[in-house]
Amino acid sequence: MAEGYIERIKNFLAESKRVLLVTRKPSWKEYKMAAKITGVGMILIGIIGLIITIIGYLILGGEGL
Repeated sequence: MAEGYIERIKNFLAESKRVLLVTRKPSWKEYKMAAKITGVGMILIGIIGLIITIIGYLILGGEGL
């Protein structure tokens, strides 16, 4: 039973090492694009939350706050 866990850990470490060897540092252009996409996503989630809050406020008439 312990051998199974040890083998799984060894496989995980080998796969992790393989992934780390393939990865690379993003260029400045890629970093800026990822930052823009993340920012737009955060804004969209905030707007959706605001809309849900306003709808809830209108439905409950301010009682739920």
